[in-house]
Amino acid sequence: MKRTEWILCSICNSKNRTKIRNDTILENFPLFCPKCKQETLISVRELNSSVIKEPDAKTQSR
Repeated sequence: MKRTEWILCSICNSKNRTKIRNDTILENFPLFCPKCKQETLISVRELNSSVIKEPDAKTQSR
């Protein structure tokens, strides 16, 4: 039997509307949290999720 879990928001730790199974593989998945209204990029493998840190855009000076 496949085990399923809810993906938790990395900022507020609330459940999202997305479920994953133990054979789910996600890469660069934009996860939106309806509670805190934040979007984060995550990767998921074997029910282990990790947050992908992207560098902030820097303004170009002339």
